[in-house]
Amino acid sequence: MATASATIDIPASADQVWQLIGGFNTLPDWLPLIAKSELSEGGRVRTLQTADGGVVIERLQAFDNAARTYSYSIEQAPFPATDYLATIKVEAHGQGARVTWSGRFSAKGVSDEEVVALFSGIYQGGLEALRANYPT
Repeated sequence: MATASATIDIPASADQVWQLIGGFNTLPDWLPLIAKSELSEGGRVRTLQTADGGVVIERLQAFDNAARTYSYSIEQAPFPATDYLATIKVEAHGQGARVTWSGRFSAKGVSDEEVVALFSGIYQGGLEALRANYPT
């Protein structure tokens, strides 16, 4: 299995950041790559439409509001990966928050390095977009 991870510090409380990103249906609120999100199966599955018209279907695997974290798998996506499981976590860090987005997956049709670079870029770009919601 390959892994990727990105972390960013945000000048807002962990609770404030979790309020924005902690809902399983909130990606369009902070991630420019995602234009639309629709929940199904009682909120356990989200169907995402990307800004370029792609479709990604993800399933919530674990959710812990008190610990400010959730994990999800991908059921359908145009990514060269299988067995995908990612986690988003918000922790208090000094006067602000630290957000970590990490995943594990198996490459499909490409090298591990290529799929790691893809998800590392998605995670880092996503967290930078999240941070833009909290100007200093």
